[in-house]
Amino acid sequence: MAASIAEQVQLLKRGTAEVFTEGELADRLTRVAREGRQLRVKLGLDPTSPDIHLGHTVVLRKMRQFQDLGHKAVLIIGDYTARIGDPTGVNTTRPMLSPEQIEKNARTYFEQAGKVLDTAPDRLEVRHNSEWLEKLSFADVLKLAAQMTVARMLERDTFEKRYEADEPIGVHEFLYPLMQGHDSVMIHADVELGGTDQTFNNLVGRRLQENAGQLPQIVITMPILVGLDGKDKMSKSKGNYVGVTDEPNEMFGKIMSISDDMMANYYTLLTSLPAEKIAELVDPHKTHPKEAKVLLAKTIITQFRDAAAAEGAAAHFEKVFAQKELPDQMPTVDLAAEPVMASKLLLACGLVASGGEGKRMIAQGGVSVDGRKVTDPNEMITPAAGMVLQVGRRKFARLQVH
Repeated sequence: MAASIAEQVQLLKRGTAEVFTEGELADRLTRVAREGRQLRVKLGLDPTSPDIHLGHTVVLRKMRQFQDLGHKAVLIIGDYTARIGDPTGVNTTRPMLSPEQIEKNARTYFEQAGKVLDTAPDRLEVRHNSEWLEKLSFADVLKLAAQMTVARMLERDTFEKRYEADEPIGVHEFLYPLMQGHDSVMIHADVELGGTDQTFNNLVGRRLQENAGQLPQIVITMPILVGLDGKDKMSKSKGNYVGVTDEPNEMFGKIMSISDDMMANYYTLLTSLPAEKIAELVDPHKTHPKEAKVLLAKTIITQFRDAAAAEGAAAHFEKVFAQKELPDQMPTVDLAAEPVMASKLLLACGLVASGGEGKRMIAQGGVSVDGRKVTDPNEMITPAAGMVLQVGRRKFARLQVH
């Protein structure tokens, strides 16, 4: 039996930060049901980097809920807006990307988003906003810009902070919210999804749609997922992320590293478990925190891989970390039996991305050789056959020499 409008609204409200407005959402659901059409639910993705992480999937999962209710997701690949770079959350002008890099990133984004979204043609429409934005004449751009005042633009927190700090703001950056809003006009969006950092841009879309004689889109914002460090938003640049393409063992270990008080947020935003079940899982009087965290990790890995991969990762974690045993399988690196600086040895084994990262890991006490903690990044180590290097809790390498 189809869910009632009230039940649909409650489902779609789950885990959201704000809905502009709940009443409009109920009215629009009623309208499209009467008209026998789908809601057009928009999400814009600027392919400014090649990979997505669990933070990105929070909004994708909300979009999937709309799809499961029979509506159409409209994924906007911001190949044109990415040339500017969204000033959201940054205090400097972003560098412009080349069209080639944008297209390469867009292909990867779509492949990874497909791990969450229903990609059937009647459930997903993919558009590139260059379709309409690069066709605008200068007169069209002026007409678009005339719909927003400078004072209104400066209400956006990132612009306001930069203006007060006397930091440069490019005039082209003011065009970004207008371009994103124009996307909504061009695809006749009924709903636009985004993180709370997108609220300003999405509300601009409502204004432009009204000016164009369209029904204004309902704006639904999702909370920003906190990264593994428990402080900042999940971000690849901050290194506090779980990538959707991470190997199961890596993903499991990262999720197990979150603090107990972060579990409720992760369960709510990254799983479909009922609220009452989540409350039971995060209550230490009802469920041991480790048990709850293991279930969280298994649930997330199953979404992106399968149950077998999740069980295998759980077994690996228990063996390596709980029982302090070495994993059965680890990368083997062939090196010369010549003394090498510890930080450079980690880099040669692919356990760190740079010598600087190697030094930081050693300084933080996260590096061991055959179980002995390394404390000096300049220590000279001579590779030996069978020597095992460990970085952090999840990275291992076994050496062989030539």
